[in-house]
Amino acid sequence: MKTRLSLGLGVFSVMALSNAIVPILAGFGDSTISQGAIYSAYFFGAFLLVLPSGFLADRIGEIPLVRAGLALTIIPGLLIAAFPPTPSLILLRLVEGIGAGLFVPSALALINARTDHEAGSGTFMAMLNIGLVAGLIGGGWLAEVSGMPMAGILLFTASCAIPAAASIFLTPGPERALPPETMSGTLQRLVRVTRDYFWLWLSAVILLGATGALTVLYPEFSSMSPAVLGLTIAAMNLSTAFAVVIVSRIHLPPVPAIRVAALGMAGAVMLVFLSPFSFILVGVLAGVVMIAQLAFLATSEVRQGVVMGLFNAASYGGMSIMPFIAGIVAELSSFFVAFLVVACFGLVVVATIGRLTVH
Repeated sequence: MKTRLSLGLGVFSVMALSNAIVPILAGFGDSTISQGAIYSAYFFGAFLLVLPSGFLADRIGEIPLVRAGLALTIIPGLLIAAFPPTPSLILLRLVEGIGAGLFVPSALALINARTDHEAGSGTFMAMLNIGLVAGLIGGGWLAEVSGMPMAGILLFTASCAIPAAASIFLTPGPERALPPETMSGTLQRLVRVTRDYFWLWLSAVILLGATGALTVLYPEFSSMSPAVLGLTIAAMNLSTAFAVVIVSRIHLPPVPAIRVAALGMAGAVMLVFLSPFSFILVGVLAGVVMIAQLAFLATSEVRQGVVMGLFNAASYGGMSIMPFIAGIVAELSSFFVAFLVVACFGLVVVATIGRLTVH
């Protein structure tokens, strides 16, 4: 329980800090290009490290990477808050992202190797999504109420110190008493799981990436004010948080759950075209997908570092690729066609996920 709470608070703080800059982003750059670079630098840093982090977790253990990730989150957060804005802001955001890239896969690997992995992953993913919402809404609210633009960044940087201190007392469970593995053995396993679980990685790219595609399409598609739009996207994250807690305790069979959720996601994407309230359904289905994917990996592999690295790489990759594809389609054709293409990608998962088997 202490491990679950410590890692849950850690991912809450890390994710909140990643989004706390969004409400005050206009004050950090004189163009949308520079603002976009500041925002994206974080996720680029995370994407670069998630797979190496998973690999290292299997080599040296997860706990050193958890500690390093939290430390690399705190230090640039303090520098950003103390010296705003500076030409080095993009670099500091990149380092923050590297911290997240170290922390998230190693924390998930530690959780997913436990006997209570479903409940643990449910709590972890719930705190991740709640953290995103807290950073987005809380960061803006704190800046407005306090009159200090950096108030949210300071608060969430400080909150990272709690799990960082608690990580000193983290210990691997008895289920982690595994025999040593050679470097070549880890590399061979990386190649194997990349190949054997290809359809799972594809489902993560498509289904989790679909949430990013809708987030990118909706601002220009709708006539909502920024405030209402922010609440709408926040509702999607909150519904995901509720869903992962509930689904993680139901013990659904992973492959059928992913297939049904993919079919539902295809329909939900088109419902979002008709009503923004359907974002809640998208969030719920994304939660089902996450827990089913993590449950499959927990029961398929004894060592979780490499597969958690691949899972996060596929998730971040989907959040980059799917919005890019949707944006191009909307520009060249229409928003309806863009929504339809995203929905059809969901049907690809329905057709292919059955090829996924435990080896």
